Order: sequence, then structure tokens, then C-alpha cells
Amino acid sequence: MNYQEALGWLYRTQRFGIKLGLENIQRLLRELGLPAEGQRFVHVAGTNGKGSVCAMIAAISRAQGYRTGLFISPHLVTFRERIRVDGEMITEEEVAEGLTAIRQHVAAWDPHPTFFEITTALALIHFNKYACEVIAFETGLGGRLDATNAIEPVVAVITPIGYDHQEWLGNTLEEIAGEKAGIIKARIPVVSAAQEPAAEKVLRARAAEGDAPLEFVSEPYETSPVSLAGAHQKQNAALAIAALRAGGIDIGAQAIASGLASVDWPARFQRWDERTIIDGAHNPAGAKILAQTWRETFGLQRATLILAVLDDKDVSGICQALAPISASAILPLIRSGRALPPEELGKTLSAVAPSLHYSITSSLGDALDQARQGSNLILITGSLHFAGEALATLAGKPAAFEECAQ
Repeated sequence: MNYQEALGWLYRTQRFGIKLGLENIQRLLRELGLPAEGQRFVHVAGTNGKGSVCAMIAAISRAQGYRTGLFISPHLVTFRERIRVDGEMITEEEVAEGLTAIRQHVAAWDPHPTFFEITTALALIHFNKYACEVIAFETGLGGRLDATNAIEPVVAVITPIGYDHQEWLGNTLEEIAGEKAGIIKARIPVVSAAQEPAAEKVLRARAAEGDAPLEFVSEPYETSPVSLAGAHQKQNAALAIAALRAGGIDIGAQAIASGLASVDWPARFQRWDERTIIDGAHNPAGAKILAQTWRETFGLQRATLILAVLDDKDVSGICQALAPISASAILPLIRSGRALPPEELGKTLSAVAPSLHYSITSSLGDALDQARQGSNLILITGSLHFAGEALATLAGKPAAFEECAQ
């Protein structure tokens, strides 16, 4: 298969749905002889900040001289973003080669591996090929039954836990924390961000059960600049540093400073140009952090908000967090079949902020044209999928945009 054929096959596996459980991935990794011996995984779960923390871990490790792997989800514009070695995305040829081999291997399997199980295996094949030494490994959904939990890490990392994916993880903070805490393994160190009391209690109990050393990181990193905007990124930086140290990965002050100054993570309060900010906030906690970062950066200035939200999210909570920093809102029809129709989003926005004027457009391009006619700063947000569409559109490459899987 070539690259497009391989991706077509991979995306068709989405018909098998999301199947939480480790049996298939354990079998697949066992038969493929993965992961390689001696590779050190930093396994990261949580609700918000996972990608930023993983990017920081990889950047610091790379600055220290380690060969690094990075596995994240979802992607924004291209599938290749999910799998990187020393900051470089997997090539189209390597995706095609790896997926072809996996397809042949699992052709007769019943149950068939899912999209995420196959993608996890592809990442491990790639990290094996390049003999990666330190691998930042982000969970896809939850933790306990996530395909990434088939590996044995040197440290487990938990970013702030909040409400998201309740249909899979539970409706209470305790239930969600229980799923995230599933990456904690016996006697493997655990490093956590500060948590709500209900979540902290769950993490402490799980760590004690497995005799796993547990550290909570509450103080931000202030020693040198962090290239990502917002006070929360200084918290993420402190968590990344603590994780590497807890995992026994040797890092020096120079590597920390160099890595954090250079880390690049798109759609996290990304300044596209002088007027335009792109952020992938997709749940109320993320939207609150976005609003806080907006105020830290722009004070009392309000945004022309370009908003699109997926239909399985807490739309009201997102709107409540963003309304106070918005002068007006534009709700475009976007490419995802999972997006809440703009008309429905408008109803929720009106209920939350009756005085906030909004309009609906047929595309993101039209929304941008309308927003640029005014003088306000422009904030594009509501989902990572939408942020990816925005990045592709602004770069003039909408045809390169690939449907996001998770």
C-alpha cells in the first residue's frame, strides 16, 4: 500500500469502534516483539495538558542528547504528527510500510485491532527502528484500558483531571480519576499535577495499593523561559521535569532551559499572526485555562470568537468559560461529522450569554473573512479537530487536512 491507501485502510478500521481493553494490543505487541528492550517510556495520562507535557519531556530529553520518541493523539493536520523521533514526524513511506506489515499480520484476527491499537503498534515499530532511548507516550482515552497501557514505563505521569469523555470514563471525578490512575503500576514512580481532592484521593489509594512512590507537583517552573504561553505551561514544565527525574532519566539544567525555550506545540494558545490566536480547548477546564491565559496576555481586550464544538462535549461549560473574553462570536459549519450544528451551538451560547451577539457562517473561511472586517483580536477554539482545520486553512492547505480519528 502507498501512504493514502494505508491511511484509507487504517481509517476504515474505525468501524470496529473504540474497544477499551488490553488483550488485542498485548497480543499484537507480543507477536511483533515490541517494545524494544531498554527503551524508557514516560507514560502520561490526565484530562488536560497531556500533549504539552509530552512535548516538553521530549524536548528536554532531546536537548540532553537522548534519541527521543513522541507519541500523541489526536493529530491536528496530518496523521504523521502522532509519531515523531527527535522532533521529526514519521514519513509517509514509513507509515505505508508499517501499516502494510500490520495489515498483513492481523488480516484474520477476530476481533480485529482498532484504529488506536494499530496506531500504537505503528509508533512502537518506528521507535524500535530508530532505537529511541526516551519515549513520551500519551494515552488516547482514559488509561486503565487504553492501548498505551500495554507498555511498562519508568514513570507514570498524571496531568490535571477533569470532566471529559464521560460516556467512556464515568460521570464522577472519582470514576474518571480511577480510569486515569489505571496507568499506575506496582512500584513504578508516579508524578501528578495538583488535583481536586476527590481525584487526589483516588490516586493516593491506587499508588498505595501498588506500593508506587507518588509525588504531587504544585509549584510552577520559574527558572528560565517557557516558549508556550500561559501560567499553566509553567506548571506543565514543572511536571515534565519532575517526571524525568522520578523516572531516573538524567537531565541537566542546561537541557531543561534549552528544551523548554524551544518546545513547539501547535494550537496551544498559538499566535498565528498579530491578530489571530488558535487554541484547542475542548472541555470546560481547558476553556477556563484559555480564558485565564487570554487575560494574562491581553488584559481586558475581548476577542471575536470563532467557535466550533464537537457534539459530545460539555458545550454549555465551554461557552460559560469563553463568553467573558468575547466581544462577539462567529459559529462556522466545519468539516467534522461530529461537530455540533452551529444553530444548536448558537442556542446554547445565547442561553449562557444572552447579550453576546453571534452569527453563523457556512465555512471557516467565511468566518475568518467576517472576523477580519472588525478590529478585535480573533480567537479560534472549541476543539482540537477545529484547531487542525484552522491551521490547514490558514496555511492555505485545506486539501491536506486529514480527518481526525479521536
